[in-house]
Amino acid sequence: MGAGREVIAALPMYDRPENAAAHDRLWAAVRDGLRARGVAAPDALDRGLSPAEGWARPDLVLGQICNLPWRALFRGRVTIVAAADHAVEGCAPGFYRSVIVARADDPAPGDRFALNEPLSNSGWDMPQAWARAEGRPLRPVLATGSHRASALAVAEGRADLAGIDAVTWSLLRRWEGWTARLRVLALTEPSPGMTFVCAPGHDPAPLRAALERAIGGLSAEDRAALGELRGLADLPPSAYDRPLPPPPDLPAVASAADLPSAGPASRESA
Repeated sequence: MGAGREVIAALPMYDRPENAAAHDRLWAAVRDGLRARGVAAPDALDRGLSPAEGWARPDLVLGQICNLPWRALFRGRVTIVAAADHAVEGCAPGFYRSVIVARADDPAPGDRFALNEPLSNSGWDMPQAWARAEGRPLRPVLATGSHRASALAVAEGRADLAGIDAVTWSLLRRWEGWTARLRVLALTEPSPGMTFVCAPGHDPAPLRAALERAIGGLSAEDRAALGELRGLADLPPSAYDRPLPPPPDLPAVASAADLPSAGPASRESA
């Protein structure tokens, strides 16, 4: 069973120009492992679909989803393979957290909050929970479309705070110099991190085996470029269960034209 157009694979969440080749090498190893197990796999990753489009495809052999979209819209519509373990400091395997960022020169940031999108676990749900625990109001003023754009909005003074997925934050700090204008104000509680999924009807067992072997074979350089991807974790279903957050009360939503560009953007929306 080899290449073909009968299935697709997409790993968009942490994909950037700087680590696209590392993603391609990871997929090549997964692909070959799947084919060796008799599972059809496409030659290359699909980079033309949005994450949500990929999750809805019945021919998705491997994709990535984050906690909140799975809870809100895709429970039962995708099959969980395993959670990715990015060895996030202070988190158990398979978990991650958000960093709450403010401007480095702002000693007392206000409440203007930039979020990537309302269905973001790390950009909206987890920061909200942190704010409630701290007794600190968050006033959403921008829905930016990506974690990178949210961080940039804070750096440029269009918002005071943003919640950024810790893995994305590590990649931004590695490749984007303007992040020196930001500081980490706080950390949220851990939450299940990015999760590998497939469409219903696909057996997750060979996918997990091929993924585990491929991740184990990553070079140190590729592992770092992929956000310190270390392995997989099998989380109980209860780990994903928490109430859905209320939608943000946004006075205005930023369009892409409103957001300046400072280089390549990750599609991460966890």
